[in-house]
Amino acid sequence: MMSTTVAARGLEGIVAAHSGICWIDGDAGVLAYRGIDIHELAQKSNFEETTYLLWFGNLPTAQELADFRKHLADGRVLPREILQLMEKFPRHATPMEVLRTVVSALSMYDADEKDNLHDANVRKSYRLTSQVAMIVAAYDRIRKGKPVVQPDPALSHAANFLWMLNGEKPSATAEQALDVALILHADHELNASTFAARVIAATLSDIHSAITGAIGALKGPLHGGANEAVMHILFAIDKEGADPVEYVRKMLAEKKKVSGFGHRVYHTEDPRATHLRRMSEDLGRASGNPKWFEMSRKIELFVKEEKKLNANVDFYSASTYTTLGIDVDLFTPIFAVSRIAGWAAHVIEQLDDNRLIRPRAEYNGPTYPAKYVPVENR
Repeated sequence: MMSTTVAARGLEGIVAAHSGICWIDGDAGVLAYRGIDIHELAQKSNFEETTYLLWFGNLPTAQELADFRKHLADGRVLPREILQLMEKFPRHATPMEVLRTVVSALSMYDADEKDNLHDANVRKSYRLTSQVAMIVAAYDRIRKGKPVVQPDPALSHAANFLWMLNGEKPSATAEQALDVALILHADHELNASTFAARVIAATLSDIHSAITGAIGALKGPLHGGANEAVMHILFAIDKEGADPVEYVRKMLAEKKKVSGFGHRVYHTEDPRATHLRRMSEDLGRASGNPKWFEMSRKIELFVKEEKKLNANVDFYSASTYTTLGIDVDLFTPIFAVSRIAGWAAHVIEQLDDNRLIRPRAEYNGPTYPAKYVPVENR
């Protein structure tokens, strides 16, 4: 008998888990972590405090935050064997390929590898959160023939990343910009990578496997690569000396996708775009190079008027990261530097009250019972 169940393409609108981590109201443009609005966190919090909130469900006391930062600092270690492995990768390897591979390899060097209990998963989350940032920064230097920079325990997570990436202490403006960007990207409910992580964790696999799967999902251009596509458009406009509006108008006429607009969940402005727009402008002004923001703003206003589409989180993160001097192929890895906080929170939550995730498919093949035909009669 054929199923009468109606499937939702891409599981759109399907509730697949109960979670106390992240709440989204797409109609009102609301994103909240543990009930706290993202606007409030972006204005008042920092990445470490926000990560604590995601993992433990409440804002930390001053002592709890200091302890949390110390755990992250203690976790900023890459085994010598891992660095040697990264040095052997071909120089054409993309940062996302390296990140995916190295996170998987790290499980073999983790003291809690085979322990899936709550406290062990928290300990592994500290290490992974610090190590993901280190991997991205270290590989960028390795592929450029530069020495790997060791972390500074006195610096924040955002400042440490920029220090390990560039070998220079970042300005207060740059540190704050990256810190806010990390907060904004830290979690987003059951997006593709987070759902992948929960599905893997639900099999009682380990957190390294779950995070590796999440990185694999994030690597796809329909999930993590949109800000790279935005920047390539801006680079093309700049190279041609074209008018941004006319360039995009031509793209639309040719039915080409203009990345960075619209969202599967939000029906109004993506609340994360609000802060990234401001950061892009502030960084452009502070650096004396406002052209990327100015081009982006012209495109945003045009697309909003022409297509009634709002900018999403990817649109202004492109100009923000470029103004910070970050290479385009590091944009998606930096997404992972932030989203590891949310991935870890979801894996911990999944394993604290686990049930194997096993949905059904709506069958649309030949009608049952189809007849088997012997090979000599085919």
